[in-house]
Amino acid sequence: MSHSDLSARVPLRLPTATATFAIAIAGYLGVNLSPYMITALQTALDADLITASWIVTGALLATAIVGLAMAPLCAGPRRLLVARAGLALGVVGFGAAALVPEPGVVVGGLLLGGAGAGGAVAAAGAALAAFRNPDRVAGFNGLANRGVITIVLLVIPLIGLAPIDVFGALALFSLIGIAVSGWLPAAPVHAPRAGAAVAEAVPVEIPPTGAVRSLPERSPATTRLVTIAGFALLVTFALWAASEDSLWAMAGAMGAEQAGLTDAGLGLALSGATAGGLVGSVLLMIVGDRFGRALPLGILLALGGILKIVEGFTTDETSFIVVFIAWNTVYALAFMYFVSTSAALDADGRWSGPLLAVYLVGSSLTPVIGAALVGVLGYQGFAVALGIASFVLAVPAVLVARLSTRLQRAEADPSAGARPEASAPTQEVTA
Repeated sequence: MSHSDLSARVPLRLPTATATFAIAIAGYLGVNLSPYMITALQTALDADLITASWIVTGALLATAIVGLAMAPLCAGPRRLLVARAGLALGVVGFGAAALVPEPGVVVGGLLLGGAGAGGAVAAAGAALAAFRNPDRVAGFNGLANRGVITIVLLVIPLIGLAPIDVFGALALFSLIGIAVSGWLPAAPVHAPRAGAAVAEAVPVEIPPTGAVRSLPERSPATTRLVTIAGFALLVTFALWAASEDSLWAMAGAMGAEQAGLTDAGLGLALSGATAGGLVGSVLLMIVGDRFGRALPLGILLALGGILKIVEGFTTDETSFIVVFIAWNTVYALAFMYFVSTSAALDADGRWSGPLLAVYLVGSSLTPVIGAALVGVLGYQGFAVALGIASFVLAVPAVLVARLSTRLQRAEADPSAGARPEASAPTQEVTA
């Protein structure tokens, strides 16, 4: 049964934030390093670009599939176990790919490491729901993720793009995740007696510095509504991810053909896009839930759709770069609002857990999807189609965001619609 209560959420503190964000970064690092992974695979296997790309796609799909499969466990007392098991697989798999230059070991290690990353993604995504003020937490998570990834993307090429450098970095971040995993927030339980039983039955799965928080029951009608909204959010997010990342995948080719975008210009656009994401993270940290969640998300999706269409009709390099950076800034903010919406639906992370894995389902095949759409529609038709997709997907996204905001306000003020039990004091059970 689905539950949520403000007393079941914890304030953001350095230890819990470090564990949650570090594990999220470890789980998503392969996505960000995928271009470097392709290069390293070409070196390690003497493979062509297509073969290396499909191997990386397989690793990312493994992350997505395992993340979706493990997400339900992360909404309960096995969250820490899933995180540590996934990170351990990452250390073993990526470490083997980095150190053993045998084709079978490299490919198998990447697939194993990708699967392990799925456990980390699910556990960290679910843990995001444990904190109060999901909007600010999503902003902090975005800032930590993009800040660290920016540094990693800059440093690794300076060291080298050999397997030991690229796959070794993935193994290292998995190891860091294990080191701090003891601070990962535990999932709340659904009743005081259940909380005591869980603490006695599975003490190893409760962080030593954490506490098990108990949750009051929601009415059956509210539970059904949240379930419908949660599934709608996951589907919407997957489709939105596919539309956004299709433009990202095709940006270089589209810019070169219609705007004379050079390699240097593409590098400027990509680095500027990362900076735009950092700015968006800071803005969300400052704003928090001041304007609710539905209105900002609706505006961002509509604005993103407009910018995608404009990008398709831009014919000079400078304008193309400026629009690309603006679009990616909007995209980063919208992404974080999707995360905060899922986290606000349930304090146990039932929806925020699979959300990050669902994104990978939508984005892992976008080079293929983007190329197919361009082949049928041309670049301008491709951009218009992506823009229309944003407008259509804004409708379910806004409806779910409104519900999540209403539920969060009910948590803060039980008299506004939550059950009376919501104001009961939190039961803490230390391990």
